Amino acid sequence: MKKSLPILLILCSIKMTLFAQLPPVFSAEDKDRATHSEMVRTYLTPNRIVWKSDDSGKFIQNEQTLLEKGNGQVAVNDKNLFRLISTEEHKPGIMLDYGKEIHGGVKISMGIRPSKTPLKLRIRFGESVSEAMSNIGGKFNATNEHSLRDFIVEVPWLGSIEVGETGFRFIRIDVVEGGENAPIKSVEAAFVYRDLDYIGSFESNNKRLNDIWMTGAYTVHLNMQNYLWDGIKRDRLVWVGDMHPEVMTINTVFGKNSIVPKSLDLARDQHPLPQWMNTISSYSMWWLIIHKNWYDYHGDLAYLKEQETYMIALLDQLSTFIDDDNKEILNGGRFLDWPTSTDPKAVHAGLQAMMIMTFDAGAEMMETLGRNDLKKKYQKISKRLKKHIPEGNTSKQAASLMVLADLAKAKKINTEILKKDGVQNMSTFYGYYILEAMAKADDYQGAIDVISEYWGGMLDLGATTFWEDFNIAEGKISGRIDELSVEDKSDIHTDFGAFCYVGLRHSLAHGWASGPTSWLTQYVLGVNVSDGGNTVTIKPHLGNLEYVNGTFPTKFGILKISHTKNANGKVTTKIDAPKGLDVKQ
Repeated sequence: MKKSLPILLILCSIKMTLFAQLPPVFSAEDKDRATHSEMVRTYLTPNRIVWKSDDSGKFIQNEQTLLEKGNGQVAVNDKNLFRLISTEEHKPGIMLDYGKEIHGGVKISMGIRPSKTPLKLRIRFGESVSEAMSNIGGKFNATNEHSLRDFIVEVPWLGSIEVGETGFRFIRIDVVEGGENAPIKSVEAAFVYRDLDYIGSFESNNKRLNDIWMTGAYTVHLNMQNYLWDGIKRDRLVWVGDMHPEVMTINTVFGKNSIVPKSLDLARDQHPLPQWMNTISSYSMWWLIIHKNWYDYHGDLAYLKEQETYMIALLDQLSTFIDDDNKEILNGGRFLDWPTSTDPKAVHAGLQAMMIMTFDAGAEMMETLGRNDLKKKYQKISKRLKKHIPEGNTSKQAASLMVLADLAKAKKINTEILKKDGVQNMSTFYGYYILEAMAKADDYQGAIDVISEYWGGMLDLGATTFWEDFNIAEGKISGRIDELSVEDKSDIHTDFGAFCYVGLRHSLAHGWASGPTSWLTQYVLGVNVSDGGNTVTIKPHLGNLEYVNGTFPTKFGILKISHTKNANGKVTTKIDAPKGLDVKQ
């Protein structure tokens, strides 16, 4: 039987409630002490053995049994188990691949053996093969910061242990002590995530674009933990600016999800004014812009009203950081993204543009809230800020914001800055705004090419999630992250990086890199949402694609769209819209 989206959401809510109850032995007072997880846990067997320290069969035996799905229960009569046999001279190790980057830990189960002493194992999680082969510190900068990924555990005799809470795809385990003969039943990844339906979808005749769309969606899905994080290995924090591309992806793929207001409210409550969110002035501005986008997509007026007092105070605070020449003079952390952080001209240009975007968003929200007096006030401030046009910027990131704020002409900036040197000098975070600016310049095919080359470049290196940073030139001389390093190629994870992501500290699952997912749905599939989610205007731009099909989560249900282009370039569109949604073309 076909269910509507609202009914499915109700059923999911009921399901979560049922699974979140304490047993009746607990009192009503005990319930006040309980915090219920919204996560599910799934156990995965590895799909590949990447490396082992011994090929002789003397120290490592029956390793192929690790690739067989088991029942997760040890028994006294288990046969032919994987076996690790150590001496003082050789302490064996093995590395396993779980196929995709995941969040969680590992469950190791040991069978019966004569010695009942626990088995000491060193566990190393890695987002890349190189990270799982590394040691803490040193020139490659492997760390245990934010989440432990390299440590020693004891596995019980005839029992199991589950440890770890990090982002990884690979696990290396090594015996710590000599004289061991240990039967291991299983080494399962404990995958911890939200059980969500992928309501939005994107399918074209270009598989690479389809894979990029899905990879961006999955990257954000992994970061939807108790709150909306930036990365699952590090930093595992609510960074408000990082949230903007993530929220746009959530709007596109999962629809209205409580993690967004929960995370926005946490940021608000953790940073009473005059503090800037995460100590960065632009991140407070992103908080306002996210609220505007959230309302545009979902129309939750009651939630917007909850923000009114803080929002007005924040806008008024921002208005005090404009000088007599109409220039922003923001204090606190002056930050757009890491690559521009050492370029004062780029930072100023970007912040000037963000101030305009923020006051424009503020004016729109004040109109929605019925505060026309404040709408006019903030429109006036925006108009004043537009009188100052920053000079000397050459960065793609700041130039893109200037286009989006109407401080610069889109086509001129696209030709002179955005398309210069191809996809060099980009960042995975602000790459989203570069794509947005290219769309404003009507360069849809150019943006599609950027997506294919830049984000696709990560896929070419074995990525299953998108990264905190990516330099295309470094990628072209590097080996894959799912292979052992070789002498004639650089290692993309160990050999590069800058700022806070030097070497192996670099996060390979960062939600801010998901921009192509929402961009492809908005500009290629053509879904433009307005009027608090009541209206969708379909404006597809297929470029050189032959067809595009997709779905989109709306407040009324699932919107289905297909576009097919004939030999003459004419596009035929079919739309299946839920009742109540106003669809325009």
